[in-house]
Amino acid sequence: MALELFGEFLGTFILILLGNGVVANVNLNKSYGNGGGWIVITAGWGMAVYVAVLATADLSGAHINPAVTIGLALAGLFDWIKVIPFILAQMAGAMLGASAVYLFFRNHFRITETAGMKKSAFCTAPAVRDTPNNLFSEFIGTFILILAVLLISLPQLEYESLGSGHVGLGSLGALPVALVVFSIGMSLGGTTGYAINPARDLGPRIVHTLLPMKNKDDNDWRYAWVPIMGPIAGAAFAALVYLFILQLCNC
Repeated sequence: MALELFGEFLGTFILILLGNGVVANVNLNKSYGNGGGWIVITAGWGMAVYVAVLATADLSGAHINPAVTIGLALAGLFDWIKVIPFILAQMAGAMLGASAVYLFFRNHFRITETAGMKKSAFCTAPAVRDTPNNLFSEFIGTFILILAVLLISLPQLEYESLGSGHVGLGSLGALPVALVVFSIGMSLGGTTGYAINPARDLGPRIVHTLLPMKNKDDNDWRYAWVPIMGPIAGAAFAALVYLFILQLCNC
């Protein structure tokens, strides 16, 4: 399992380095990408998923998201004994990725005065604070993501059952899942910043809390549970729908 855990650590590191990196590139002062806008951010996140999955699919199945791990386990496609170790590896990768983004853009963090812009390169925040609606946004966005992952994985299941050892996206799923994330960001991401991944939000939020950054925004821990519980609930519902589909098609 060591190789799988390293794959999840590395994949989530790449995801956050490139994903939070595009946010920093767009939002921080005097970056050449400054002012690039929402389309650049959503495209950057989609490509971050593509690179992370392509790089680590053969190592661990490229879950790179606790919601994917939990969704697969609830659907009966992943061993529950591996769930906690996978999530811990994902969290560690997310924290290292966020730290790397800070080091990479440290001069731009230093000259950016708007605290909220700095924090946006670490974690999400609601555009309009409405906890039930924010929770629903994360629920729906993650439901779409996990259902897509489960259905994309469906043709691979016979192969996986023969002993490849990894149940996840597979390298062939890199582009489809990247496009799903891009679509979610473009269509549904404007309400909360579409965390749709508990490690993606919580790991960098912890890093933001610990960094000795000047003019730092509040870490907003009162909101932090939303991008954790919303995605987990969305993943659970996606697993139920997936199992219902299997029953209908007698798979």
